[in-house]
Amino acid sequence: MNLPNKLTIMRICLIPFMMFFYFANFIPYGIGKIIALVIFIVAALTDLLDGKIARSRNLVTNFGKFLDPIADKILTSTVFFLIIADGTIPNPYGAIIVTIIIAREFMVSALRLLAANRGIVLAADIWGKAKTMVQMIALPVSIVLSFIYTSGISFNATFVLIFEIFTYIMLGLATLLTVISGVNYLVKNKACLKENNEEKTKEDSIEK
Repeated sequence: MNLPNKLTIMRICLIPFMMFFYFANFIPYGIGKIIALVIFIVAALTDLLDGKIARSRNLVTNFGKFLDPIADKILTSTVFFLIIADGTIPNPYGAIIVTIIIAREFMVSALRLLAANRGIVLAADIWGKAKTMVQMIALPVSIVLSFIYTSGISFNATFVLIFEIFTYIMLGLATLLTVISGVNYLVKNKACLKENNEEKTKEDSIEK
């Protein structure tokens, strides 16, 4: 249980607190949303820190390789569900966005597990990194939009409109990059699936 792994576990532990404050409407002026935003930013920063520390100090472990991507997916998925639950992103658009993003993560995770069984490490490419970067902008921006809607503070109508458009653009871009990175990931690593099919054929031939 080294420092990077502790940071990863801390990221997961912060998620329930983020959820609590996000829905803490009893706190006046939408302060709960701001606290949730701060918690999200801290959690996102631990994602940057644990990787850098693990690589610089040679503290990379199998436990870290397993838990780090799971922690990331739980964090981002939670925020997506939060902004849908309170109507910040209206349905059906919110449901479509989350379905696409969650489906991509399941597909990539399954492909990585399949590759790992063959001793192959599938590294993230530029599209995956771009997707993550845009998500890490879109999600806190969405939390701020929820704060604007629920704080009870009177904001300039033009500012709100511009902020809404910016939020929707970032979410749309994150969704587009999710699709592109998912398809690219599948195409680049289709050999894993082919190899599996070939092995199945060999096994069937032996059984016959």
